[in-house]
Amino acid sequence: MGTFTYDSSVIVDFEDRLLLHLQIVITAKLRRDESFMFSWSKPDEVGGRTTVWIDRHVPVSFDFTHSAMPSINRQWVEELMATTHRTSGLQILPEATQADVAREHAVVT
Repeated sequence: MGTFTYDSSVIVDFEDRLLLHLQIVITAKLRRDESFMFSWSKPDEVGGRTTVWIDRHVPVSFDFTHSAMPSINRQWVEELMATTHRTSGLQILPEATQADVAREHAVVT
């Protein structure tokens, strides 16, 4: 489990693979000077939801548990990025597998 820290006051754990994909999306948006909302559900034992306004003027850090970088699923990055354009902002989506992508592009005859 890696750690996402925002403004030194919001600290949340995400699995390294998810955290890497979030880092790619958040970094891309901030490089373009695009602010946006980011929301996630809290663990079941705590309950609830957290939403933060992501802005380039607020410090953000991504701390990974493992030194090896997971492979990047470009389809997942695109799906996560698409959520940033909605009024609800960046939402965590389940990772699409290669089988899911193949099914989406299959031609039914």
